[in-house]
Amino acid sequence: MLKKELILQNPLRFLENETGDILLEGGFGAVLARAGVGKTAILVQLALNTILKGKNVLHISLDDPVKKLTLWYKEVFNHLTKQYDSIATNPIWEAILPHRFIMTFRVEGFSTSKLEERLTDLIEQNIFSPQVIIIDGFNFKEDVRASLSDFKRLAKKHSLYVWFSVKTHRHEEPGPDGMPAQILEVADLFDLVIQLQPKGKEIHIKTLKGATADSDQRTLLLDPATMLVRDSESF
Repeated sequence: MLKKELILQNPLRFLENETGDILLEGGFGAVLARAGVGKTAILVQLALNTILKGKNVLHISLDDPVKKLTLWYKEVFNHLTKQYDSIATNPIWEAILPHRFIMTFRVEGFSTSKLEERLTDLIEQNIFSPQVIIIDGFNFKEDVRASLSDFKRLAKKHSLYVWFSVKTHRHEEPGPDGMPAQILEVADLFDLVIQLQPKGKEIHIKTLKGATADSDQRTLLLDPATMLVRDSESF
């Protein structure tokens, strides 16, 4: 019952489609923001929301060690369940841990072929079989169309949902449609693109590309105090 409450209370549900998923199988999603604004916080909440629904998440970090990501998950979960008694939330935390697998790569050593090799090992040995993959820290500075096209092939082959974090920069002008320079040339490969935009003391979550028009959706904010996603009406 508590698990269902946590799912229903999550404002990220406003990004979901009629199937109850944010992305379609084989789909790409991107979270864009400047350094330190909250990309990993959003990705962890997306992961927890997915895990609470009983799906497996493979979180790949190209920047942070496993220990740091583990702390991110625990802190976000603690904030999400702060209003509930730990006697009720501890069993949920223990139950969701087997549905999360954290993997790290060195940026220069990361490629689709290496990921597919390790993914195959996990699946064939019945260690872990993900439905969602999060890639945090992927380098969008170079020409990445070929690499992303390979990832798209991998995602479709295994019926995966894939999320990327994308670091943007204040000094770079966006394209004519408002799409940041880092993703402009490969935006067609993405089904959903959301950007974290600091405005005063608030961090707005803006949909740049997706099935739901930004004008029709709820205004979502990232709470700077807890780094949790909030519906603007709850602030």
